[in-house]
Amino acid sequence: MSPHVLILGGTTEARELAAALTALPGVRVTTSLAGRVTRPGTVTGDIRIGGFGGADGLAAWLREQRVDALVDATHPFAEAITANAARAAAATGVPAVVLRRPGWRPGPQDRWYPVGSLAEAAGLLPLLGPRVFLTTGRLGLAAFTHLTELHFVVRSVELPEPPMPPRTEVLLARGPFTVDDETTLLTTHCIDVVVTKDSGGAATAAKLTAARRLALPVVVVRRPALPADVTAVPDVPAVLERLGLSPR
Repeated sequence: MSPHVLILGGTTEARELAAALTALPGVRVTTSLAGRVTRPGTVTGDIRIGGFGGADGLAAWLREQRVDALVDATHPFAEAITANAARAAAATGVPAVVLRRPGWRPGPQDRWYPVGSLAEAAGLLPLLGPRVFLTTGRLGLAAFTHLTELHFVVRSVELPEPPMPPRTEVLLARGPFTVDDETTLLTTHCIDVVVTKDSGGAATAAKLTAARRLALPVVVVRRPALPADVTAVPDVPAVLERLGLSPR
């Protein structure tokens, strides 16, 4: 029987993994998307949209669809999904792998302020400057709504969800971005401080280089910890090796 792999997707790595798996003879691939983005990138293989109803719902789906392997390739900050995937895999005995791109690391000339949450990031901003480039996604802007004296430039793939700070300018754009473009954006908007999550990867890392060029402080929200007994692999070849599906 052909192996059935379920990918919890929504990232570039998830799309790359789906393409690699569907290229292998006899492998059935289903990618599950949460449905929060209306224009996801092209995904090969089967696609399902929407949640499972928590860990129990996911476990039931794994059994019903006779899934042979589960790959959590969601965003590094999709904490609830990762926890549910770990519980569902343990309950069903389905082998599971977490695919996480490596996080960013500061260089000697970077002015980074690591924080544990968006609320902690908001607490630092009045000390760092009045004009903020906020690239933490379209969710979670409520953490900054009390900062009524600051001006926020918010970049997101889709329109952010309210509530948001009263002085907010929204830029709709999808990466990858170049260092020159990011430098121009930061200077044009007279940005004093950049706020980002440690999502890792090259698609949105150019803003960090641009901030270094301009000697701007960067508030970096650290990734949530993985569930106990869960380890991650950094790339698609490592997933294929872990699943025993490496191309010959």
